[in-house]
Amino acid sequence: MVAAAVAASVGSNRVREVGGIGFATSRDDPALEHVLSVVDGALGALPDPPAGPVVAERGEFYGEPATTVGAAFGPEFKYVESIGERRAVEIAHHAAYAARTLLL
Repeated sequence: MVAAAVAASVGSNRVREVGGIGFATSRDDPALEHVLSVVDGALGALPDPPAGPVVAERGEFYGEPATTVGAAFGPEFKYVESIGERRAVEIAHHAAYAARTLLL
């Protein structure tokens, strides 16, 4: 499993700036606790701790409620609500896929 965390400044319909990307990997089974752990590792690899909320797609955490997922992270957590947030998540997906391709 490869996770990428993107520190980004996001508007309602676009990404304004990417301040850094953190990566983490795991060979554990894709269970919720392992996914939370690898995402937390990617957040910890960012150059600066995130000032805003951690945003992800609902499917990333098997549809678990935001309150359940958010308990695993220090900053606020929420699922994607705007086009700009969706674009930032897409950047993280592309980065994670590229890192996975390089590792295999």
